Amino acid sequence: MSECRPNDLLDQLARETQTLVELVLAEFSPLSVCELNRQPAPDRWSIAQCLEHLNSYGHYYLPQLEAAVLKGETESIRAASTFRSGWLGNYFANSMQPRADGSIGLKMKAVKGHTPVSNLNASAVLAVFLEQQHALLELLERAKLVNIQKLYIPISIARFIRLSVGDTFRFLIAHEQRHVLQACRVASGLILRPNVSVES
Repeated sequence: MSECRPNDLLDQLARETQTLVELVLAEFSPLSVCELNRQPAPDRWSIAQCLEHLNSYGHYYLPQLEAAVLKGETESIRAASTFRSGWLGNYFANSMQPRADGSIGLKMKAVKGHTPVSNLNASAVLAVFLEQQHALLELLERAKLVNIQKLYIPISIARFIRLSVGDTFRFLIAHEQRHVLQACRVASGLILRPNVSVES
């Protein structure tokens, strides 16, 4: 990622987040709890599992982002005129980002602690996901006033590795795009095979 204006990046990420909210509401809200929990195959996630996986990341990263942004506000770590992604943050974000055709480049297994169980309370999972997106949108707006390159957050799977707030936002939203797209593919299968039910 080349150097950019922080507010341009944050505005872009906010638009992408809002698009995810609208997509999830349009595609998943009309579905029944059974449909949200239906796995396309025993070893593949349901829509609810895809969203619960994202919720598990939100439970970690949203409080971390809140704390970092608050630190920037209280300690007057003001926004800079430019933002440049770190090499590791750029790698993480790009590895999560779906390709233009919707395909996934680097596939990886979910780590322990972020692997969802089956037979979830799908309605609650959906509600939590939407709540987290609204919290994320608020943080993206607040982050415009702080330095998203100088404030850092430890990543969930290796706390000794830290990414800038800007790169954390990029990674988190790319990760959401990846798995919402996965959930949309599951939903498409429900439409194509409405009478087929695969028990987990």
